[in-house]
Amino acid sequence: MPAIRFAAVALFAVCTSQAASAACYVIYGPDKQIIYRDDQPPVDMSYQLHQTVPQVVPGGTMVFSPDEYDCQLKINKLPVAGTTNITPARPPRADRG
Repeated sequence: MPAIRFAAVALFAVCTSQAASAACYVIYGPDKQIIYRDDQPPVDMSYQLHQTVPQVVPGGTMVFSPDEYDCQLKINKLPVAGTTNITPARPPRADRG
């Protein structure tokens, strides 16, 4: 039984360690200059990036990494919310409850 208990604990540790999210998000503009760098995602990560990033920065590219290297200096040159005409890429899912 100790082997089964050890295996269960090891499996739990592996599953919970994979739940970590990226620690640094960077958006480059069309001119390859950094427009955004922070530890918080600038877009709704429940959608695919090709659906959300062009609505925030047309022609931009977003990259993210699991470490915090070079993310201490935060940059936010994104348009102020409400000044752009950003709409969701897809309608919200219907309530099935």
